[in-house]
Amino acid sequence: MKKDLRIIFMGTPDFAVPSLEVLVANNYNVVAVITAPDKPAGRGRKLQQSPVKECALKHNLTVLQPTNLKNPEFLEELKSYNANLQIVVAFRMLPVAVWDMPELGTFNLHGSLLPQYRGAAPINWAIMNGETETGVTTFFLRHEIDTGDMILQKKEPIADSDTVGDVYGRLMNIGGEAVLETVKLIEEDKVNPIPQPMDVELKSAPKIFKETCEVDFSKTTKDVYDFIRGLSPYPAAWTEIEGVTYKLFNVEKVMDEKLEGDEKGYVTDNKTFFYIKTADGYISVKNWQMQGKKRMDIEAFLRGKQF
Repeated sequence: MKKDLRIIFMGTPDFAVPSLEVLVANNYNVVAVITAPDKPAGRGRKLQQSPVKECALKHNLTVLQPTNLKNPEFLEELKSYNANLQIVVAFRMLPVAVWDMPELGTFNLHGSLLPQYRGAAPINWAIMNGETETGVTTFFLRHEIDTGDMILQKKEPIADSDTVGDVYGRLMNIGGEAVLETVKLIEEDKVNPIPQPMDVELKSAPKIFKETCEVDFSKTTKDVYDFIRGLSPYPAAWTEIEGVTYKLFNVEKVMDEKLEGDEKGYVTDNKTFFYIKTADGYISVKNWQMQGKKRMDIEAFLRGKQF
């Protein structure tokens, strides 16, 4: 016998939208959506709604935007919806009072194959570390972040040319499929949660800051290449050349051991190419952004700037 589900969905960025869309498309009863408060953005600093809020309003769903998840008034309001299942996709950490509330539990969609890459930036770090495979995991929440019992996983290959933007887009849609499958398992009482392995060496995925994104060109060409694509297009790897900061977006590997004139750490003909020296070769810049300027292909850039 199928369970009668009353779902509360929690999420904020575009990564969570396919998961909400698939629930609505399959006629699940989403009694409320919780997302981040509107924030000022752009030059005009106008209040901007989160992608999840825009999606929820499009489907006439109730939207809650609490600033404090521990506020007693919010907790009472949350309880009033009588939800028996909560789904979290790309949302902030929940207090126990929230995730422990529904009868059937709260499950989260995470952008990695847990237990690997627990943390805030799993897709970035998987590519930065040169992984050839990643995926998504649904799991029940517990006290320690990203450690709960797993429900299901879906794998996705990472091509050598993939940027974080490429993989993010694919996992976003695969995540929607995983959320739908997980909800069906819960609805049909067929969930068999699996504890996360404890006997493996773990790779973490901590939050990324500006200083995290500085490129270390003393590393190998492959390591530098993976690092740059793991941050492209956002938040973008960067380096300084002649005292000016450049964000790097699209690069290629060049394995020449030494080119004439690389004493400065770079080689260019000031027309068609710009190579930056690594430990065992070069990185060929194809697309970058000079501090205070717009993003440009290297040939167009070199028409206006000489090194």
